Amino acid sequence: MTRIKDSSLAEVKAAADIVEVVSARTQLRKAGARYSGRCPFHEERTPSFSVNAVDKLYYCFGCGAKGDVITFVRETEGLDFGGAIEWLAQRFNVPLEYEELSPEHEQERRRRDRLQELLDRAARFYEKLLWESAAGKSVQEYLSGRGIGEETARAFRLGLSPGSNAALATQARQQGYSGAELAAAGLVTGRGSDAFRGRLMFPVADARGRIAGFSARKLREDDPLRGKYVNSSEGELFHKSSLLYGLHVARTAIAKEDRAVLVEGQMDVLALHQGGLMPVVAPMGTALTERQLKELSRLSRRLFLCFDADNAGKEATLRGMDLAFDQGFEVRVVTLPPGQDPADVGDGFAELLAGAEAYLPYRTRLEIERARSRQEAFERAQALLARFPDSPDRQEAVRLVADQLDLARETQGGLAPARRRAGARDREVSPRLLDAGLRLEREALAGVVAHPELVRMLAELDETHFDDELHRRVRAHLVDGSTDEQVIALLAELDARASAAGIDARTGEQLLLRLRERRIERELTRGEERRLPELQRGLARVREAIRELG
Repeated sequence: MTRIKDSSLAEVKAAADIVEVVSARTQLRKAGARYSGRCPFHEERTPSFSVNAVDKLYYCFGCGAKGDVITFVRETEGLDFGGAIEWLAQRFNVPLEYEELSPEHEQERRRRDRLQELLDRAARFYEKLLWESAAGKSVQEYLSGRGIGEETARAFRLGLSPGSNAALATQARQQGYSGAELAAAGLVTGRGSDAFRGRLMFPVADARGRIAGFSARKLREDDPLRGKYVNSSEGELFHKSSLLYGLHVARTAIAKEDRAVLVEGQMDVLALHQGGLMPVVAPMGTALTERQLKELSRLSRRLFLCFDADNAGKEATLRGMDLAFDQGFEVRVVTLPPGQDPADVGDGFAELLAGAEAYLPYRTRLEIERARSRQEAFERAQALLARFPDSPDRQEAVRLVADQLDLARETQGGLAPARRRAGARDREVSPRLLDAGLRLEREALAGVVAHPELVRMLAELDETHFDDELHRRVRAHLVDGSTDEQVIALLAELDARASAAGIDARTGEQLLLRLRERRIERELTRGEERRLPELQRGLARVREAIRELG
Protein backbone atom coordinates (compact mmCIF):
# COMPACT_ATOMS: atom_id res chain seq x y z
CA MET A 1 0.00 0.00 0.00
CA THR A 2 1.21 3.50 -0.75
CA ARG A 3 0.95 6.57 1.40
CA ILE A 4 1.74 10.19 0.70
CA LYS A 5 5.15 11.14 2.05
CA ASP A 6 5.24 13.57 4.96
CA SER A 7 7.41 15.93 2.91
CA SER A 8 4.71 16.07 0.23
CA LEU A 9 2.05 16.72 2.86
CA ALA A 10 4.07 19.68 4.12
CA GLU A 11 4.52 21.02 0.57
CA VAL A 12 0.79 20.81 -0.13
CA LYS A 13 -0.12 22.58 3.10
CA ALA A 14 2.42 25.31 2.35
CA ALA A 15 1.23 25.80 -1.23
CA ALA A 16 -2.52 25.69 -0.62
CA ASP A 17 -4.19 29.10 -0.62
CA ILE A 18 -7.26 28.87 1.59
CA VAL A 19 -8.62 32.19 0.30
CA GLU A 20 -8.57 30.87 -3.26
CA VAL A 21 -10.16 27.57 -2.22
CA VAL A 22 -12.93 29.18 -0.17
CA SER A 23 -13.55 31.89 -2.81
CA ALA A 24 -14.66 29.16 -5.21
CA ARG A 25 -17.59 28.53 -2.84
CA THR A 26 -18.39 32.01 -1.52
CA GLN A 27 -17.26 35.57 -2.13
CA LEU A 28 -14.72 36.87 0.39
CA ARG A 29 -13.61 40.39 1.21
CA LYS A 30 -10.57 41.48 3.15
CA ALA A 31 -11.28 42.75 6.67
CA GLY A 32 -8.06 43.80 8.34
CA ALA A 33 -5.73 40.83 8.56
CA ARG A 34 -8.56 38.38 7.83
CA TYR A 35 -11.19 37.68 5.19
CA SER A 36 -14.93 37.38 5.71
CA GLY A 37 -17.98 36.40 3.71
CA ARG A 38 -21.24 34.47 3.76
CA CYS A 39 -20.86 30.93 5.07
CA PRO A 40 -20.89 28.26 2.36
CA PHE A 41 -22.27 25.72 4.83
CA HIS A 42 -25.57 27.44 5.71
CA GLU A 43 -27.90 30.13 4.40
CA GLU A 44 -27.30 33.58 5.87
CA ARG A 45 -27.76 37.23 4.97
CA THR A 46 -25.08 38.77 7.17
CA PRO A 47 -21.53 37.47 6.59
CA SER A 48 -20.31 35.47 9.59
CA PHE A 49 -17.64 33.31 7.93
CA SER A 50 -14.08 34.24 8.93
CA VAL A 51 -10.88 33.09 7.19
CA ASN A 52 -7.31 33.34 8.48
CA ALA A 53 -5.19 33.36 5.30
CA VAL A 54 -1.87 32.97 7.15
CA ASP A 55 -2.69 29.95 9.33
CA LYS A 56 -5.21 28.68 6.74
CA LEU A 57 -8.10 28.30 9.18
CA TYR A 58 -11.81 29.11 8.88
CA TYR A 59 -14.68 29.53 11.33
CA CYS A 60 -18.35 30.43 10.99
CA PHE A 61 -19.86 32.37 13.90
CA GLY A 62 -23.32 31.39 12.62
CA CYS A 63 -23.29 27.60 12.26
CA GLY A 64 -19.96 26.74 13.91
CA ALA A 65 -18.33 25.19 10.81
CA LYS A 66 -14.57 25.22 11.38
CA GLY A 67 -11.25 23.71 10.41
CA ASP A 68 -8.25 24.19 8.16
CA VAL A 69 -7.93 24.18 4.38
CA ILE A 70 -7.84 20.36 4.33
CA THR A 71 -11.03 20.14 6.39
CA PHE A 72 -12.73 22.62 4.05
CA VAL A 73 -11.91 20.50 1.00
CA ARG A 74 -12.99 17.31 2.79
CA GLU A 75 -16.37 18.76 3.73
CA THR A 76 -17.16 20.56 0.47
CA GLU A 77 -15.84 17.89 -1.90
CA GLY A 78 -16.83 14.81 0.12
CA LEU A 79 -13.29 13.43 0.35
CA ASP A 80 -11.25 11.67 2.99
CA PHE A 81 -7.93 13.06 4.19
CA GLY A 82 -5.85 11.48 1.44
CA GLY A 83 -8.33 12.50 -1.23
CA ALA A 84 -8.30 16.10 0.03
CA ILE A 85 -4.49 16.21 -0.12
CA GLU A 86 -4.54 14.89 -3.69
CA TRP A 87 -7.24 17.44 -4.63
CA LEU A 88 -5.16 20.32 -3.24
CA ALA A 89 -1.99 18.99 -4.85
CA GLN A 90 -3.66 18.99 -8.25
CA ARG A 91 -5.15 22.46 -7.67
CA PHE A 92 -1.84 24.05 -6.67
CA ASN A 93 0.47 22.01 -8.92
CA VAL A 94 2.33 20.20 -6.17
CA PRO A 95 3.85 16.87 -7.30
CA LEU A 96 3.14 14.18 -4.74
CA GLU A 97 5.61 11.52 -3.70
CA TYR A 98 4.40 8.23 -2.29
CA GLU A 99 6.13 5.58 -0.30
CA GLU A 100 5.44 1.89 -0.24
CA LEU A 101 4.54 0.49 3.13
CA SER A 102 4.92 -3.16 2.14
CA PRO A 103 4.14 -5.49 -0.80
CA GLU A 104 1.36 -7.04 1.28
CA HIS A 105 -0.28 -3.65 1.87
CA GLU A 106 0.01 -2.77 -1.82
CA GLN A 107 -1.61 -6.09 -2.75
CA GLU A 108 -4.42 -5.43 -0.30
CA ARG A 109 -4.97 -1.91 -1.70
CA ARG A 110 -5.22 -3.26 -5.25
CA ARG A 111 -7.63 -5.94 -4.08
CA ARG A 112 -9.90 -3.38 -2.43
CA ASP A 113 -9.74 -1.18 -5.51
CA ARG A 114 -10.87 -4.10 -7.68
CA LEU A 115 -13.74 -4.92 -5.29
CA GLN A 116 -14.93 -1.31 -5.37
CA GLU A 117 -14.67 -1.29 -9.15
CA LEU A 118 -16.66 -4.55 -9.26
CA LEU A 119 -19.39 -3.10 -7.05
CA ASP A 120 -19.60 0.00 -9.24
CA ARG A 121 -19.90 -2.19 -12.35
CA ALA A 122 -22.66 -4.17 -10.60
CA ALA A 123 -24.52 -0.93 -9.84
CA ARG A 124 -24.29 0.09 -13.51
CA PHE A 125 -25.52 -3.37 -14.51
CA TYR A 126 -28.56 -3.05 -12.22
CA GLU A 127 -29.23 0.53 -13.36
CA LYS A 128 -29.25 -0.46 -17.01
CA LEU A 129 -31.70 -3.28 -16.33
CA LEU A 130 -34.07 -0.91 -14.51
CA TRP A 131 -34.10 1.81 -17.17
CA GLU A 132 -33.52 -0.10 -20.40
CA SER A 133 -35.19 -3.51 -20.06
CA ALA A 134 -38.80 -4.61 -20.40
CA ALA A 135 -38.65 -6.03 -16.87
CA GLY A 136 -37.79 -2.59 -15.56
CA LYS A 137 -41.01 -0.96 -16.75
CA SER A 138 -43.14 -2.37 -13.93
CA VAL A 139 -40.52 -1.38 -11.36
CA GLN A 140 -40.46 2.17 -12.73
CA GLU A 141 -44.25 2.22 -12.32
CA TYR A 142 -43.88 0.95 -8.74
CA LEU A 143 -41.45 3.76 -7.93
CA SER A 144 -43.74 6.33 -9.54
CA GLY A 145 -46.63 4.99 -7.46
CA ARG A 146 -44.54 5.51 -4.33
CA GLY A 147 -43.94 9.11 -5.41
CA ILE A 148 -40.31 8.56 -6.48
CA GLY A 149 -39.48 10.28 -9.76
CA GLU A 150 -36.81 9.25 -12.23
CA GLU A 151 -34.47 12.10 -11.29
CA THR A 152 -34.37 11.05 -7.64
CA ALA A 153 -34.07 7.36 -8.53
CA ARG A 154 -31.14 8.08 -10.83
CA ALA A 155 -29.46 10.35 -8.28
CA PHE A 156 -29.42 7.44 -5.82
CA ARG A 157 -28.50 4.97 -8.60
CA LEU A 158 -31.47 2.64 -8.06
CA GLY A 159 -31.46 -0.52 -10.14
CA LEU A 160 -33.06 -3.90 -10.74
CA SER A 161 -31.36 -7.26 -10.26
CA PRO A 162 -32.12 -9.83 -12.99
CA GLY A 163 -34.49 -12.70 -12.34
CA SER A 164 -32.18 -15.28 -13.83
CA ASN A 165 -29.85 -17.37 -11.71
CA ALA A 166 -26.39 -16.00 -12.52
CA ALA A 167 -26.68 -13.17 -15.05
CA LEU A 168 -24.52 -10.73 -13.08
CA ALA A 169 -21.97 -13.36 -12.07
CA THR A 170 -21.61 -14.56 -15.65
CA GLN A 171 -21.00 -11.06 -17.00
CA ALA A 172 -18.52 -10.24 -14.21
CA ARG A 173 -16.52 -13.40 -14.91
CA GLN A 174 -16.42 -12.49 -18.58
CA GLN A 175 -14.91 -9.15 -17.53
CA GLY A 176 -12.11 -10.90 -15.67
CA TYR A 177 -13.40 -11.04 -12.09
CA SER A 178 -12.95 -14.24 -10.12
CA GLY A 179 -15.50 -16.13 -8.09
CA ALA A 180 -13.56 -15.20 -4.95
CA GLU A 181 -13.86 -11.50 -5.80
CA LEU A 182 -17.60 -11.84 -6.48
CA ALA A 183 -18.02 -13.54 -3.10
CA ALA A 184 -15.92 -10.91 -1.29
CA ALA A 185 -18.09 -8.17 -2.83
CA GLY A 186 -21.22 -9.96 -1.58
CA LEU A 187 -22.61 -10.40 -5.10
CA VAL A 188 -22.93 -14.22 -5.20
CA THR A 189 -24.08 -17.01 -2.95
CA GLY A 190 -21.93 -19.85 -1.71
CA ARG A 191 -22.95 -21.81 -4.81
CA GLY A 192 -21.84 -19.02 -7.15
CA SER A 193 -25.28 -17.80 -8.24
CA ASP A 194 -26.39 -14.17 -8.00
CA ALA A 195 -27.06 -13.10 -4.41
CA PHE A 196 -30.00 -10.90 -5.49
CA ARG A 197 -32.61 -11.86 -8.07
CA GLY A 198 -35.57 -9.81 -9.23
CA ARG A 199 -35.24 -7.18 -6.53
CA LEU A 200 -35.20 -3.38 -6.44
CA MET A 201 -31.56 -2.53 -5.77
CA PHE A 202 -30.38 0.31 -3.53
CA PRO A 203 -26.61 0.85 -3.77
CA VAL A 204 -25.21 1.69 -0.32
CA ALA A 205 -22.26 4.07 -0.51
CA ASP A 206 -19.76 5.35 2.03
CA ALA A 207 -19.40 9.06 2.82
CA ARG A 208 -17.27 9.56 -0.31
CA GLY A 209 -19.86 7.96 -2.58
CA ARG A 210 -17.95 4.70 -3.12
CA ILE A 211 -20.35 1.75 -3.25
CA ALA A 212 -19.79 -0.66 -0.38
CA GLY A 213 -22.72 -3.00 -1.00
CA PHE A 214 -26.44 -3.15 -1.69
CA SER A 215 -29.81 -3.28 -0.01
CA ALA A 216 -32.40 -5.18 -2.05
CA ARG A 217 -36.19 -4.83 -1.75
CA LYS A 218 -38.58 -7.67 -2.42
CA LEU A 219 -40.82 -7.17 -5.48
CA ARG A 220 -42.63 -10.50 -5.88
CA GLU A 221 -44.24 -13.00 -3.52
CA ASP A 222 -42.32 -16.03 -4.82
CA ASP A 223 -38.97 -14.44 -3.97
CA PRO A 224 -36.82 -17.19 -2.37
CA LEU A 225 -35.30 -14.66 0.05
CA ARG A 226 -37.55 -14.13 3.06
CA GLY A 227 -36.80 -10.58 4.11
CA LYS A 228 -38.59 -7.59 2.63
CA TYR A 229 -35.16 -5.95 2.54
CA VAL A 230 -31.95 -7.97 2.32
CA ASN A 231 -28.51 -6.38 2.62
CA SER A 232 -25.17 -7.46 1.26
CA SER A 233 -23.43 -9.86 3.59
CA GLU A 234 -20.87 -8.40 5.99
CA GLY A 235 -17.49 -8.41 4.32
CA GLU A 236 -14.35 -6.46 3.53
CA LEU A 237 -16.21 -3.36 2.34
CA PHE A 238 -19.76 -3.70 3.67
CA HIS A 239 -20.11 -3.08 7.40
CA LYS A 240 -23.67 -1.95 8.03
CA SER A 241 -22.81 -0.63 11.50
CA SER A 242 -20.62 2.06 9.92
CA LEU A 243 -22.83 3.01 6.95
CA LEU A 244 -25.67 5.52 6.62
CA TYR A 245 -27.84 5.27 3.52
CA GLY A 246 -27.82 8.50 1.53
CA LEU A 247 -24.96 10.19 3.44
CA HIS A 248 -22.90 10.87 0.32
CA VAL A 249 -25.87 12.77 -1.16
CA ALA A 250 -26.94 14.49 2.07
CA ARG A 251 -23.57 15.45 3.63
CA THR A 252 -23.41 18.96 2.15
CA ALA A 253 -26.97 19.72 3.26
CA ILE A 254 -26.32 18.33 6.75
CA ALA A 255 -23.30 20.61 7.20
CA LYS A 256 -25.07 23.59 5.66
CA GLU A 257 -28.27 23.26 7.70
CA ASP A 258 -26.45 22.00 10.81
CA ARG A 259 -28.90 19.13 11.29
CA ALA A 260 -29.31 15.52 10.24
CA VAL A 261 -32.72 13.89 9.92
CA LEU A 262 -32.56 10.14 10.54
CA VAL A 263 -35.33 7.94 9.17
CA GLU A 264 -35.83 4.21 9.19
CA GLY A 265 -35.52 3.10 5.59
CA GLN A 266 -34.30 3.79 2.10
CA MET A 267 -37.72 4.66 0.70
CA ASP A 268 -38.13 7.26 3.46
CA VAL A 269 -34.84 8.87 2.42
CA LEU A 270 -35.90 8.94 -1.24
CA ALA A 271 -39.35 10.34 -0.49
CA LEU A 272 -38.05 13.18 1.67
CA HIS A 273 -35.31 14.05 -0.81
CA GLN A 274 -37.99 14.03 -3.49
CA GLY A 275 -39.93 16.53 -1.38
CA GLY A 276 -36.93 18.87 -1.08
CA LEU A 277 -35.68 17.88 2.38
CA MET A 278 -32.01 17.14 1.77
CA PRO A 279 -30.19 16.41 5.08
CA VAL A 280 -31.85 12.98 5.41
CA VAL A 281 -30.14 9.62 5.97
CA ALA A 282 -31.07 6.18 7.26
CA PRO A 283 -28.92 3.93 9.46
CA MET A 284 -28.12 0.54 7.99
CA GLY A 285 -29.35 -1.85 10.64
CA THR A 286 -31.99 -1.62 13.32
CA ALA A 287 -30.54 1.30 15.29
CA LEU A 288 -27.83 3.91 15.34
CA THR A 289 -24.30 2.85 16.19
CA GLU A 290 -21.30 4.69 17.58
CA ARG A 291 -19.52 4.47 14.22
CA GLN A 292 -22.48 6.01 12.39
CA LEU A 293 -22.70 8.80 14.96
CA LYS A 294 -18.98 9.48 14.60
CA GLU A 295 -19.48 9.94 10.86
CA LEU A 296 -22.36 12.36 11.48
CA SER A 297 -20.45 14.30 14.15
CA ARG A 298 -18.07 15.54 11.45
CA LEU A 299 -21.00 17.41 9.89
CA SER A 300 -23.43 18.31 12.69
CA ARG A 301 -24.36 17.46 16.27
CA ARG A 302 -28.08 18.17 15.87
CA LEU A 303 -30.11 15.02 15.21
CA PHE A 304 -33.80 14.66 14.43
CA LEU A 305 -34.88 11.02 14.85
CA CYS A 306 -37.92 9.92 12.90
CA PHE A 307 -38.63 6.21 12.98
CA ASP A 308 -41.93 4.41 12.40
CA ALA A 309 -44.57 4.76 15.10
CA ASP A 310 -44.89 0.99 15.69
CA ASN A 311 -43.27 -0.75 18.65
CA ALA A 312 -40.15 -1.71 16.68
CA GLY A 313 -39.79 1.90 15.57
CA LYS A 314 -40.09 3.14 19.16
CA GLU A 315 -37.41 0.72 20.30
CA ALA A 316 -35.10 1.87 17.50
CA THR A 317 -35.76 5.50 18.43
CA LEU A 318 -35.04 4.77 22.10
CA ARG A 319 -31.74 3.00 21.48
CA GLY A 320 -30.63 5.57 18.94
CA MET A 321 -31.49 8.65 20.96
CA ASP A 322 -29.94 7.32 24.18
CA LEU A 323 -26.68 6.59 22.41
CA ALA A 324 -26.68 9.90 20.52
CA PHE A 325 -27.46 11.90 23.66
CA ASP A 326 -24.67 10.14 25.56
CA GLN A 327 -22.32 11.01 22.68
CA GLY A 328 -23.08 14.72 23.13
CA PHE A 329 -25.62 15.26 20.36
CA GLU A 330 -28.62 17.56 20.62
CA VAL A 331 -31.43 15.08 20.02
CA ARG A 332 -35.00 15.79 18.99
CA VAL A 333 -37.67 13.22 18.18
CA VAL A 334 -40.21 13.53 15.38
CA THR A 335 -43.43 11.70 16.21
CA LEU A 336 -45.29 10.26 13.22
CA PRO A 337 -49.05 9.65 13.02
CA PRO A 338 -49.95 6.02 13.82
CA GLY A 339 -49.60 3.70 10.85
CA GLN A 340 -47.54 6.12 8.80
CA ASP A 341 -43.91 6.43 7.89
CA PRO A 342 -42.07 9.54 6.60
CA ALA A 343 -42.78 8.58 3.00
CA ASP A 344 -46.55 8.78 3.73
CA VAL A 345 -46.53 12.23 5.37
CA GLY A 346 -45.46 14.22 2.31
CA ASP A 347 -45.61 18.00 2.59
CA GLY A 348 -46.63 17.79 6.26
CA PHE A 349 -43.22 16.50 7.30
CA ALA A 350 -41.74 20.00 7.62
CA GLU A 351 -44.44 20.79 10.20
CA LEU A 352 -43.60 17.62 12.12
CA LEU A 353 -39.93 18.61 12.13
CA ALA A 354 -40.81 22.05 13.51
CA GLY A 355 -42.70 20.38 16.35
CA ALA A 356 -40.02 17.81 17.19
CA GLU A 357 -39.75 17.05 20.91
CA ALA A 358 -36.51 17.40 22.86
CA TYR A 359 -34.80 14.26 24.13
CA LEU A 360 -35.58 14.53 27.84
CA PRO A 361 -39.34 15.21 27.61
CA TYR A 362 -39.72 12.44 25.04
CA ARG A 363 -37.67 10.01 27.12
CA THR A 364 -39.78 10.88 30.16
CA ARG A 365 -42.98 10.29 28.21
CA LEU A 366 -41.75 6.80 27.28
CA GLU A 367 -41.06 5.96 30.92
CA ILE A 368 -44.61 6.95 31.84
CA GLU A 369 -46.12 4.95 28.97
CA ARG A 370 -44.20 1.84 29.98
CA ALA A 371 -45.27 1.93 33.62
CA ARG A 372 -47.99 -0.44 34.84
CA SER A 373 -49.32 1.95 37.45
CA ARG A 374 -49.39 5.63 38.35
CA GLN A 375 -46.97 5.03 41.22
CA GLU A 376 -44.53 3.16 39.00
CA ALA A 377 -44.77 5.93 36.38
CA PHE A 378 -43.82 8.52 39.00
CA GLU A 379 -40.90 6.45 40.26
CA ARG A 380 -39.57 5.80 36.76
CA ALA A 381 -39.82 9.48 35.84
CA GLN A 382 -38.22 10.50 39.13
CA ALA A 383 -35.27 8.11 38.59
CA LEU A 384 -34.73 9.39 35.05
CA LEU A 385 -34.92 13.09 35.93
CA ALA A 386 -32.59 12.66 38.90
CA ARG A 387 -29.74 12.13 36.40
CA PHE A 388 -30.11 15.60 34.87
CA PRO A 389 -29.43 19.11 36.19
CA ASP A 390 -31.99 21.86 35.89
CA SER A 391 -32.59 23.09 32.33
CA PRO A 392 -35.51 24.22 30.14
CA ASP A 393 -35.86 20.66 28.78
CA ARG A 394 -35.93 19.24 32.30
CA GLN A 395 -38.55 21.76 33.36
CA GLU A 396 -40.66 20.77 30.36
CA ALA A 397 -40.30 17.09 31.34
CA VAL A 398 -41.42 17.88 34.90
CA ARG A 399 -44.51 19.70 33.59
CA LEU A 400 -45.27 16.68 31.41
CA VAL A 401 -45.11 14.32 34.41
CA ALA A 402 -47.26 16.62 36.51
CA ASP A 403 -49.91 16.93 33.79
CA GLN A 404 -50.07 13.25 32.84
CA LEU A 405 -50.07 11.97 36.41
CA ASP A 406 -52.13 14.85 37.81
CA LEU A 407 -49.63 15.44 40.61
CA ALA A 408 -50.30 17.63 43.59
CA ARG A 409 -47.91 20.57 44.03
CA GLU A 410 -46.20 19.03 47.06
CA THR A 411 -45.65 15.78 45.13
CA GLN A 412 -44.06 17.68 42.26
CA GLY A 413 -41.32 18.70 44.68
CA GLY A 414 -40.07 15.13 44.49
CA LEU A 415 -39.07 15.80 40.87
CA ALA A 416 -36.93 18.85 41.66
CA PRO A 417 -33.21 18.68 40.85
CA ALA A 418 -31.28 17.01 43.63
CA ARG A 419 -29.78 19.49 46.09
CA ARG A 420 -26.99 18.57 48.43
CA ARG A 421 -26.32 20.17 51.75
CA ALA A 422 -24.42 23.45 51.67
CA GLY A 423 -20.66 23.08 52.09
CA ALA A 424 -20.51 19.49 50.90
CA ARG A 425 -17.30 18.99 48.95
CA ASP A 426 -18.98 16.92 46.25
CA ARG A 427 -21.83 19.39 45.72
CA GLU A 428 -22.99 19.86 42.13
CA VAL A 429 -21.56 22.75 40.15
CA SER A 430 -24.27 24.84 38.52
CA PRO A 431 -24.35 24.84 34.70
CA ARG A 432 -23.69 28.59 34.76
CA LEU A 433 -20.50 28.17 36.82
CA LEU A 434 -19.46 25.21 34.72
CA ASP A 435 -19.95 27.23 31.54
CA ALA A 436 -17.90 30.08 33.02
CA GLY A 437 -15.05 27.69 33.81
CA LEU A 438 -15.00 26.20 30.33
CA ARG A 439 -15.21 29.68 28.84
CA LEU A 440 -12.13 30.71 30.84
CA GLU A 441 -10.22 27.70 29.53
CA ARG A 442 -11.25 28.40 25.95
CA GLU A 443 -10.43 32.11 26.10
CA ALA A 444 -7.03 31.39 27.64
CA LEU A 445 -6.25 28.96 24.82
CA ALA A 446 -7.51 31.49 22.28
CA GLY A 447 -5.02 34.00 23.67
CA VAL A 448 -2.18 31.53 23.16
CA VAL A 449 -3.32 30.72 19.61
CA ALA A 450 -3.34 34.44 18.79
CA HIS A 451 -0.01 35.11 20.54
CA PRO A 452 2.40 32.17 20.21
CA GLU A 453 4.86 33.85 22.57
CA LEU A 454 2.51 32.76 25.38
CA VAL A 455 3.17 29.06 24.66
CA ARG A 456 6.03 29.17 27.17
CA MET A 457 3.63 30.32 29.89
CA LEU A 458 1.03 27.70 28.85
CA ALA A 459 3.67 24.97 29.15
CA GLU A 460 3.98 25.83 32.86
CA LEU A 461 0.34 24.79 33.33
CA ASP A 462 -0.12 21.03 33.18
CA GLU A 463 -3.22 19.32 31.80
CA THR A 464 -4.93 19.28 35.21
CA HIS A 465 -5.48 23.03 34.86
CA PHE A 466 -8.11 22.17 32.22
CA ASP A 467 -11.39 20.40 32.98
CA ASP A 468 -12.38 19.81 29.36
CA GLU A 469 -10.69 16.84 27.66
CA LEU A 470 -10.58 18.56 24.25
CA HIS A 471 -9.04 21.64 25.84
CA ARG A 472 -6.31 19.37 27.27
CA ARG A 473 -5.61 18.06 23.76
CA VAL A 474 -5.38 21.61 22.39
CA ARG A 475 -2.91 22.47 25.16
CA ALA A 476 -0.86 19.40 24.19
CA HIS A 477 -0.91 20.52 20.55
CA LEU A 478 0.24 24.04 21.39
CA VAL A 479 2.98 22.82 23.72
CA ASP A 480 4.10 19.54 22.12
CA GLY A 481 2.69 19.60 18.58
CA SER A 482 0.39 16.58 18.92
CA THR A 483 -2.80 17.02 16.92
CA ASP A 484 -5.96 15.44 15.50
CA GLU A 485 -9.01 16.50 13.50
CA GLN A 486 -10.98 17.80 16.49
CA VAL A 487 -8.01 19.82 17.71
CA ILE A 488 -7.60 21.48 14.30
CA ALA A 489 -11.30 22.39 14.28
CA LEU A 490 -11.15 23.97 17.73
CA LEU A 491 -7.94 25.84 16.87
CA ALA A 492 -9.80 27.41 13.94
CA GLU A 493 -12.59 28.53 16.27
CA LEU A 494 -10.18 29.87 18.90
CA ASP A 495 -8.25 31.78 16.24
CA ALA A 496 -11.42 33.46 14.95
CA ARG A 497 -12.80 34.23 18.40
CA ALA A 498 -9.48 35.71 19.59
CA SER A 499 -9.53 38.05 16.60
CA ALA A 500 -13.20 38.98 17.06
CA ALA A 501 -12.76 39.60 20.80
CA GLY A 502 -9.52 41.52 20.34
CA ILE A 503 -7.59 39.36 22.83
CA ASP A 504 -4.13 40.93 23.06
CA ALA A 505 -1.03 39.32 24.57
CA ARG A 506 -1.56 41.09 27.91
CA THR A 507 -5.11 39.74 28.17
CA GLY A 508 -3.91 36.28 27.17
CA GLU A 509 -1.34 36.32 29.94
CA GLN A 510 -3.98 37.39 32.44
CA LEU A 511 -6.31 34.55 31.37
CA LEU A 512 -3.55 31.99 31.91
CA LEU A 513 -2.96 33.42 35.36
CA ARG A 514 -6.68 33.03 36.05
CA LEU A 515 -6.36 29.33 35.26
CA ARG A 516 -3.47 29.04 37.70
CA GLU A 517 -5.52 30.93 40.31
CA ARG A 518 -8.46 28.56 39.84
CA ARG A 519 -6.23 25.52 40.27
CA ILE A 520 -4.75 26.84 43.55
CA GLU A 521 -8.21 27.75 44.89
CA ARG A 522 -9.37 24.18 44.25
CA GLU A 523 -6.36 22.78 46.08
CA LEU A 524 -7.13 25.06 49.02
CA THR A 525 -10.71 23.72 49.25
CA ARG A 526 -9.32 20.20 49.68
CA GLY A 527 -7.98 21.35 53.04
CA GLU A 528 -4.50 19.83 53.01
CA GLU A 529 -3.14 21.54 56.14
CA ARG A 530 0.48 20.61 55.38
CA ARG A 531 0.43 22.56 52.12
CA LEU A 532 -1.83 25.38 53.30
CA PRO A 533 0.90 28.08 53.78
CA GLU A 534 2.55 27.23 50.46
CA LEU A 535 -0.76 27.41 48.58
CA GLN A 536 -1.76 30.68 50.22
CA ARG A 537 1.56 32.28 49.26
CA GLY A 538 1.19 30.99 45.71
CA LEU A 539 -2.33 32.35 45.46
CA ALA A 540 -1.19 35.76 46.70
CA ARG A 541 1.57 35.89 44.08
CA VAL A 542 -0.79 34.96 41.26
CA ARG A 543 -3.38 37.53 42.33
CA GLU A 544 -0.69 40.21 42.55
CA ALA A 545 0.43 39.35 39.02
CA ILE A 546 -3.18 39.60 37.80
CA ARG A 547 -3.57 43.03 39.43
CA GLU A 548 -0.35 44.27 37.80
CA LEU A 549 -1.66 43.27 34.38
CA GLY A 550 -5.05 44.66 35.29
